[in-house]
Amino acid sequence: MTQQTLTKTITLQYLFDPLCGWCYGASATVAELAQHPDIELQPLATGLFSGRGARSMEGFAAQAWQADQRIAQLSGRGFSEAYRRDVLGAKGAMLDSSVATLAVTAVSLEAPEREIEALKAIQEARYVGGKDVTSAKVVADLLNGLGLIRSAVLVIEPDEALVRLLQERMAEAHATMSKFHVQGVPALIVGTGDARQPMNASALYSGTDPMLAALGLI
Repeated sequence: MTQQTLTKTITLQYLFDPLCGWCYGASATVAELAQHPDIELQPLATGLFSGRGARSMEGFAAQAWQADQRIAQLSGRGFSEAYRRDVLGAKGAMLDSSVATLAVTAVSLEAPEREIEALKAIQEARYVGGKDVTSAKVVADLLNGLGLIRSAVLVIEPDEALVRLLQERMAEAHATMSKFHVQGVPALIVGTGDARQPMNASALYSGTDPMLAALGLI
């Protein structure tokens, strides 16, 4: 008789906003957690900086750059001069994650296993490449480059199914944040059903091993 080792999968819900600098700082660790065989990572965009949460970068850019330097020190993730010049310093620039949030939701329909990959690419396009990911065309071009053709089309012309899923996921995110008294992102909720509980997300900036240790996987 062949014995098989049964591994208990840990469900880890990841709450984020694509234009959150702290989420970008956590992106390398999140990408590795998403690939771990014992973790079911469930990305959930909150829409924190979309819709009514969007804001002008005017008068906010200097504060954002200062925070970004702190994130870089903690996480090792780079924030380029192109980002400082062409994103933070662009005339009329907005902190608006509506397009990026729509994009990752579209990817969850086309290729759910690639949602974190697409999110990471959008974050790097902004913070390293200095690209305007508030632009539907820019984000669609990025998705096309990843071979996510259907998602690219939906970013330009969202259909009813995508809009409905976007609304459902943001409602779920807001309900989860309210239930666990979460004030910001990134945030992590571990477990399922009544056994769900929040995790300290600060370990995301220290690399994968501290997260795996906190989850009891090493």
